[in-house]
Amino acid sequence: MRILKKILLVLLIAFIAIQFIQPARNKSVQVLATDISKTVPVSENVKTILQTSCYDCHSNYTNYPWYNYVQPTAWILANHIKHGKKDLNFSDFGSYPTRKQQSKLKAIADQIKD
Repeated sequence: MRILKKILLVLLIAFIAIQFIQPARNKSVQVLATDISKTVPVSENVKTILQTSCYDCHSNYTNYPWYNYVQPTAWILANHIKHGKKDLNFSDFGSYPTRKQQSKLKAIADQIKD
C-alpha cells in the first residue's frame, strides 16, 4: 500500500509540474489581407459558418475551449491546430496560387457533401 501511495504522489506532482509548460497560443488579433474573407467573395452566413466550424483549426484565430488550459490536452490541441493549418490556413488563403485555391475550395465542398 505504501508503494501505491508513493506512485500516486509522484504522478500528482508530475501532473502539477506539467501545468506550467504551456504551448504557444494561436491567437492573432488582425485580419490579414490574405484572409479568405478578403480574397474570395464570401457571404456573411458562409463566413459565420467558417468562423464557427473551421477557423479554430484552420486559421490564425483559434477560440480555445476551457480545457485547453489543462495539460496534456493543450499539447494535443496545439498539435491538431498545427496540422490543420499546414493543410489549409484560411488566414493565408489569398497567398495560395489560384489553382491551389480552387482545389482547396473543391475539397471543402466535397467534405461538406460527405
